[in-house]
Amino acid sequence: MGQEGSERLWTPANIVTLVRVGCVFLWVLAAQLAGAPVAGVPVSWPHLWCGVFFGLIAGTDSLDGHLARSRNEVTTFGKFLDPIADKLVVVCALLVLMDWGLVSLWVIVIIVAREFLVSGLRMVVAGKGTVVAASMLGKWKTATTMGAIGGYLACTAFPMGWFGALLFWASSVAMAVAVILTVWSGWDYLKSCWPDVRG
Repeated sequence: MGQEGSERLWTPANIVTLVRVGCVFLWVLAAQLAGAPVAGVPVSWPHLWCGVFFGLIAGTDSLDGHLARSRNEVTTFGKFLDPIADKLVVVCALLVLMDWGLVSLWVIVIIVAREFLVSGLRMVVAGKGTVVAASMLGKWKTATTMGAIGGYLACTAFPMGWFGALLFWASSVAMAVAVILTVWSGWDYLKSCWPDVRG
């Protein structure tokens, strides 16, 4: 692992992560300017560009991780900022979708509560020298959540006809699966960390 410290702060991976954080706020502004989806149009270009922009932001998650590992530049700052950036992308997207009437508040409450739980568990066990790696359930949860968000954004760009209806149906199913995996993976983390939590 590369040397960690202030001299390693501005690595390419950390810069990509910081750009991702900044772009999240730009994306929220763009989504607010686009407004709620409008029925009766074959293609909503503002929402289409919002979907493309979100896809680019989400894609940088893999990029910064690849840069950090391939260049041997894994830093403490990167390990701190990257999960915050990931959560910010998901939560902001869900809040926008809720504002547009596509996602229930309870979905966001469950997902955010799980993230608080897992973050707290990781802090507790890290203090005892235990590292909690991302589980397969957690990876599937992330994949289905991002897929559902992408699907919802796509159906706002193509609101008319059977294609938009199919996208909305598939996105709703993916979001339901994501919620189930969110609860399941949260329970799995709690069960794995409980011996350390009990002390």
